[in-house]
Amino acid sequence: MAKSSPKKRGLGRGLSALMADVQEDKPDASGAPRQPDSLIPIEKIFPNPGQTRRSFDKDALSDLAASIAEKGLIQPLILREKPGGDGTYEIVAGERRWRASQLAKLHDVPAIIRDFDDTEVLEIAIIENIQRSDLNPMEEAQAYSQLMEKFGHTQEVLSKSLGKSRSHIANSVRLLTLPVDVQTFVKDGRLSAGHARALITADDPIGLAKLAVKKGLSVRDVEKMAKSFSGQKVPKPPEVKSTAREKDADTRALEQDLSANLGMKVSVDHTDGKENGTLTISYASLEDLDELCRILSSTR
Repeated sequence: MAKSSPKKRGLGRGLSALMADVQEDKPDASGAPRQPDSLIPIEKIFPNPGQTRRSFDKDALSDLAASIAEKGLIQPLILREKPGGDGTYEIVAGERRWRASQLAKLHDVPAIIRDFDDTEVLEIAIIENIQRSDLNPMEEAQAYSQLMEKFGHTQEVLSKSLGKSRSHIANSVRLLTLPVDVQTFVKDGRLSAGHARALITADDPIGLAKLAVKKGLSVRDVEKMAKSFSGQKVPKPPEVKSTAREKDADTRALEQDLSANLGMKVSVDHTDGKENGTLTISYASLEDLDELCRILSSTR
């Protein structure tokens, strides 16, 4: 099969042009697979070192390998020639299928050859990651952010090219403003994107995130608590006298732990030079007060 010599795709053609190339490894409108340019020996194909995706689900990869062993690789890979003219190729899109083809012990794989530069390859790698079914909300947010920051795409351009609403993209990118600890909960699947969005406006997102994970709180529960922690509906703790020292790190940490465990704002004011002080618990509703009474009663 003769290899085509496509023109180089410049960034000036925009994201839609690159999307079209990524989509070339998808079936056409009739449902038939795209026709490859060549059959390439699998040992001459190498992964893209700039690909951000490093982990592949072993079970899903084994299932795909079994399918390829039975039916062959239906959708071709997208490759570019490696510099040096030694007849080797670098994967632009389709690394998962390439890995599964190795497991299926294929000798040659169908491929579409394109002439992309390094910048375009990186951009396509990000686009391909966005299209993954197992993408977690933080990975999706990071991908949108990279496309905007590294390549200058606007939310409107991403919306039209990727088939996502502008509000979806905007809300997704906002997740990157959360503390790293909260982002980790989302990556691990312990919190959903809905939980994460509710935590963005919370005064103590880490404490509230830990509470949500510990108690299995719903998104609505977290939204209510985030509002109660926002400082707008929660009564302010007693003002500290101007002569009082600033609270030390241990006291602030204690306040955060108590707030997270109770689900309410807690303030600890220790009297200088003495062993006594004041513990203030602020509740936002009668339901919170009932819950506090229940907690205190259960400790007797």
